[in-house]
Amino acid sequence: MTATLVLCRHGQSDWNLKNLFTGWRDPALTEKGVAEAHEAGRRLKALGLKADIAFTSVLSRAQHTTKIILGELGQEDLETIRDQALNERDYGDLSGLNKDEARVKFGEEQVHIWRRSYDVPPPGGESLKDTAARVLPYYIYRIQPQVMAGKTVLVGAHGNSLRALIMALEGLTGEEIVKRELDTGVPIVYRLNPDTTIASKQELKG
Repeated sequence: MTATLVLCRHGQSDWNLKNLFTGWRDPALTEKGVAEAHEAGRRLKALGLKADIAFTSVLSRAQHTTKIILGELGQEDLETIRDQALNERDYGDLSGLNKDEARVKFGEEQVHIWRRSYDVPPPGGESLKDTAARVLPYYIYRIQPQVMAGKTVLVGAHGNSLRALIMALEGLTGEEIVKRELDTGVPIVYRLNPDTTIASKQELKG
């Protein structure tokens, strides 16, 4: 039995391009982001992958990316479950701020702590630890059973919600996962053993 889990961060969004803290705000994909999503789908197709079910967040940039990928796989009508549990980390009071402006307003060291610590949230927002507290139960109860039933599962989500998943899958510490960069529109294909450990991992970069 092959258990396959595909994780893909959404393509570049308008606010990624403008260097803004996005969080739960809902900007659209840029032209580059749309192209990245198409390329992600083509790379998965080249592997011969077909998804059995897809999961995404309630934010349009992740939904659009997932839809484009499924289109490239010829699976436009595949069952796709949308849930807030897979949303990006909520940046609270930082949402909508330019990252450089935030450094001026709050201080470079403080912004670095908010961005790169595991358990220190920005004002009114979530830490990565908080994000993991909603992502991981959803994965364990909703996504993992589908994967372990031998299905190929596509998860189109966000940098930090996927970091939370990767931390659990790869057994990383909070300090290790905050250093992990996830490129926009680059699928990661995990093949899982029957005990849910990783048999192989393939990052589909250009």
